[in-house]
Amino acid sequence: MPESPPHSLTREYSQRLGTLTAEQLQAALDRFDLGKLLDAKSAPGGLFGQNVLLTTSKGGYVLRGAPHYDGQFAKERYFSRIVHERTLANAPWPFFIERTPDLFGWSYALMPLLPGVHLSDGDVQRDLKDDDRPSLARAMGEHLALMQQATWEEPGEYDYALDDVVPLHEPFAAWFISGVRDRLAKCLEDSDATTDDDLRWVESVIERASDALTVPFTPALVHTDYAEGNVVAERTGDGWRITGVFDLGEAYAGDGEYDLARLGCWYARMSPDVLRAFIDGYAAQRPLREQFADRIALYVLADRLIFWEYGQRNKIWFKPGVTLRAFAGPFVRTQLL
Repeated sequence: MPESPPHSLTREYSQRLGTLTAEQLQAALDRFDLGKLLDAKSAPGGLFGQNVLLTTSKGGYVLRGAPHYDGQFAKERYFSRIVHERTLANAPWPFFIERTPDLFGWSYALMPLLPGVHLSDGDVQRDLKDDDRPSLARAMGEHLALMQQATWEEPGEYDYALDDVVPLHEPFAAWFISGVRDRLAKCLEDSDATTDDDLRWVESVIERASDALTVPFTPALVHTDYAEGNVVAERTGDGWRITGVFDLGEAYAGDGEYDLARLGCWYARMSPDVLRAFIDGYAAQRPLREQFADRIALYVLADRLIFWEYGQRNKIWFKPGVTLRAFAGPFVRTQLL
């Protein structure tokens, strides 16, 4: 009779996943012949608590469960495969999916645990020294350029039915501006914190960026949430190297410069040197196109709108009286230059 997995591994791994039993975890592994369960722990970082890190007799794996929407895992698998097959970067592969909810009450995915340390781990962050920061930021920029070796003939979005990226139904500039305005409309529905002055300001940023959005580009993989929390890394003899990327559920084929926005805002709060290292690491491989300043201002605003809308909808993060412009304006003004 096969030995049962350790009962101590039955516990609540996150609020989203709830209590998982050792027997359930082993059954999930058995579904794909991934070995005997030896250990399990909650993944560090992450806003939604979808991941559990598993150690088995065959290696390390990530269990990812309770998808946000139908097709989340299929989309993540598609873009993981694209990174794996078409770039020099590294993403989880192979990527297994069990669509039926019979075992846990929700569908789940299993994938290899990428080598390296999770930069979202609090202990890792606390151990970083000041001179680590520029090296790590440059490595993030270089790795972003590697990911964007995956290109398409036209900008497009993932289609679940086809399991492929399909072209946009309108020019990229019109599609992107429409997306900004749609999210702004959601902000207005969520609360009264978005003012008439905010609306005028957003339109002024859009107007300045309109021509810049039409500057030709080769559509590349856009992660959308490219951040230290979604990569693993290792220290090298002369700095840092990014060893893998994950959480590709919001990816699409578009202007690769967009992925400078989120992490650029994070680094801008640290220091100009860290921000510059990130941008330079990227631009050395993928030179910034003309009219970058106007374009990145809108990309930064679009990224900040994601946080603003989520915060207003869930009544978190922002104190009463704070406006969209007061929150996002300082980030937009840096323009990541």
